[in-house]
Amino acid sequence: MYLVCGEALFDVFTGPGASGNRLNLEAVAGGSPYNVAVGLARLDVKAALLGGLSNDHFGQRLLGLLQKEGVDTGQLVIFDAPTTLAMVALGSDGAPVYSFRGDGCADRLLQPEQLRPLPDRVRGIHFGSYSLVASPIAETLLELLRREQAQRLISLDPNVRLNVEPDLARWRERVEAFAEQAHLIKVSDEDLRLLYPGVEPHGIAERWLGNHAELVVITRGRDGAQLFSRQHGQLAIAAQPATVCDSVGAGDTFQAALLAYLTEQRLDSPAGLAQMSPAQLQAMLEFASKAAAITCSRRGPELPYRYEIA
Repeated sequence: MYLVCGEALFDVFTGPGASGNRLNLEAVAGGSPYNVAVGLARLDVKAALLGGLSNDHFGQRLLGLLQKEGVDTGQLVIFDAPTTLAMVALGSDGAPVYSFRGDGCADRLLQPEQLRPLPDRVRGIHFGSYSLVASPIAETLLELLRREQAQRLISLDPNVRLNVEPDLARWRERVEAFAEQAHLIKVSDEDLRLLYPGVEPHGIAERWLGNHAELVVITRGRDGAQLFSRQHGQLAIAAQPATVCDSVGAGDTFQAALLAYLTEQRLDSPAGLAQMSPAQLQAMLEFASKAAAITCSRRGPELPYRYEIA
């Protein structure tokens, strides 16, 4: 089982048919950790979500959706606080632009004393997005990371959201704290440009490989993905052809597919990452790219099922 840590929320899109003083909105369950957990379940990997969930209508809906997808909800804590809403606009290239309504919301409220012991079946833990920086859950997840790092595979996707926390210095400090302990890091080139303007991505990847990381994957949208391995150096793949509707959830799909490949190949451990051959690394990237291309062909974070990926 893979434990995914962080937020679950609703993405709110502007729908067609607006006129006069009326605006049609479409709400879709999301949040990067939520998407990764659902993505794993759809790829036939047992997954659980850890974080805070509201007891309001939206929170109850999220809980029901997670259970319907087969995601273990036993590590969630229910709060009497609102559910975060992320207002999503799409750019001309289909890339999402977010605006969050989330101060004081349930997904940020998890405290260290609310962490529960993890069962042995949890082989890995994934961290990412604004739960890395939004207090108090940020401090809670950092404590969990330090408690579990030596026992389980740790993966990280920063998934920077400046609308939630505009302080880049805080983002850098927290990303570095998690990256120092992570075994697998997936990051977009866009996030690297935000966090480290003017710094070459390969230099950042090599620095992270000098800690506990065995693999660093940099996604580049239409330009494919690049992998840095402690054992084998660099590999790269081109993006899969796709008719792009939008790219909402594509990075989360890529992340879930990386973890699903490792699980299928029984390589979901730090030692497993270290023993991967170049052919296996290439196959993992191609599998993740195919999965992300399917999500890009759909509206919103509609992640693929295992049978949809050849």
